[in-house]
Amino acid sequence: MSTIVSVDTQDVRFPTSLHLDGSDAMNPDPDYSAAYVTVRTDSTDGLEGHAFVFTIGRGNDVQVAAIDALRGHFVGADVETLLSDMGGVHRALIRDSQLRWLGPEKGVMHMAIGAVVNALWDLRAKRAGQPLWQHLAGLSPEEIVSLVDFRYLTDALTPGEALQILRRAEPGRAERIADLTAVGYPAYTTSPGWLGYSDEKLDRLCRAAVADGFPLIKLKVGADVDDDVRRLRIARDAVGPDFPLAIDANQRWDVADAIRWVNTLAEFQLAWIEEPTSPDDILGHAAIAAAVAPVRVATGEHAQNRIIFKQLLQADGMQVMQIDASRVGGINENIANLLLAAKFDAPVCPHAGGVGLCEAVQHLSMFDYVAVSGTMDGRMIEYVDHLHEHFVTPTRVVGGRYQAPVAPGAGTEMWPASLDVYTWRGAHPSVTV
Repeated sequence: MSTIVSVDTQDVRFPTSLHLDGSDAMNPDPDYSAAYVTVRTDSTDGLEGHAFVFTIGRGNDVQVAAIDALRGHFVGADVETLLSDMGGVHRALIRDSQLRWLGPEKGVMHMAIGAVVNALWDLRAKRAGQPLWQHLAGLSPEEIVSLVDFRYLTDALTPGEALQILRRAEPGRAERIADLTAVGYPAYTTSPGWLGYSDEKLDRLCRAAVADGFPLIKLKVGADVDDDVRRLRIARDAVGPDFPLAIDANQRWDVADAIRWVNTLAEFQLAWIEEPTSPDDILGHAAIAAAVAPVRVATGEHAQNRIIFKQLLQADGMQVMQIDASRVGGINENIANLLLAAKFDAPVCPHAGGVGLCEAVQHLSMFDYVAVSGTMDGRMIEYVDHLHEHFVTPTRVVGGRYQAPVAPGAGTEMWPASLDVYTWRGAHPSVTV
């Protein structure tokens, strides 16, 4: 038996705005940041649970405070009891009546819940001696269903339907694990496409991405349509006529603007338009999707909970689902999103990049392949080559494919030295990233 003795937080910020890494039409100067949490126990094994919420700078202190507010739910609690009922832990937190009043199930507090839930999953996978994707994929269909809160979902997905999806994927699990271990999971890259980059840098990085084996490149758009035409023409000339290009507006447009803008860019044979309008506007996404087809609409990076995902799918406002590892209420809720995607036959292409999002979300896609959808067709994980060196088990991408993690845990533990150097003390440290 062991007990949680502390839930510690740190405000970690990287000065990525210095080089305009991550810049887009809505976020011109992001400083990639993490509200970081460590769950410590009195166990003699020395294992800890680590997780974070990704932000882009100011307000990271508010996210840290939200995680701190959950400390009383866990300090002194029995570790084995918590880890044996992760579905119960998740439901207890998101249904806490006083916490719900701050949402409900949205915003800073909901993401804080997700961080602590994810830290517990990191600890559980480490105790099992498995990478998280493999640990989740080893659960029975009944165990996976028990992790999900089906409240507000049953008009689209019932527990019985979820169980059928998971049972249908049971045959071939071992073969898919072997395949994943051998060849990895497809990645696409946004690294060439930041809005603040020069035309020369865009051209050079697009050519490098093709040479590195990435099957798709995504460009940021939305500040100026003429600039977008010019930049897409540079990218198209660099990669050739048939190479998939996607675009991302980062919520910049009203519905009519989105339709007009995307149709103006349609000559470039776009794979998808990502976040064309407010992430909460389900009917707006549906109208855009109908008007810009065959260009698909991809969204979900800022979807605040499983209910938004459900409605986007029901309204056909999303043809590509983009989950985020730290936006919703943790791994449990993202499992619900993966099951919804399987029910509606929508490919999942997660949002990543940032601080540790690649490290975290790869486990969810790999679990999806092995235990839920059973396929990689049309699926890929975003990859951005930023800040991986600060993680104990960094993402490895070779030949345009994520290599399956083998280290125990969720991949979300940062090096103590990085935490020390980049902990926010009112100004950026005198170092570069």
